[in-house]
Amino acid sequence: MKNAITIEATISAPLSKIWEYWTLPKHIINWNNASDDWHTTKSENDVRTGGRFLSRMEAKDGSFGFDFEGTYTEIEKHKLISYVMDDDRKATTSFKALSDYKTKIVTTFEAEDTNPIQMQKDGWQAILNNFKKYTEA
Repeated sequence: MKNAITIEATISAPLSKIWEYWTLPKHIINWNNASDDWHTTKSENDVRTGGRFLSRMEAKDGSFGFDFEGTYTEIEKHKLISYVMDDDRKATTSFKALSDYKTKIVTTFEAEDTNPIQMQKDGWQAILNNFKKYTEA
């Protein structure tokens, strides 16, 4: 991957719960935002190789929004999700059970050319941290 950025988190939850919360739209809409002034208003997810995903992310004040979309290139249940975003950038997320109630998630993604690398890393890490908070609650 060119200009790869890696983020990670260790979450106090079993792998089966992590997978469910990561992949089901009814959960995705509750954690998929980098800050409290944003939210995901819609999520569609066909978790299979060749399947598509879409998350509609919007500022709560209505000032801005965008669709985060892509196609899955590889799915290994409870282990790996790889995809290509609609702008041709690639990303991979791995899931590893550290114990019955601890799971490590590592995501590596290709940076885009518009925003600074650190800003992209911080934004994706904030979303992962929000996932951790939601899943552990």
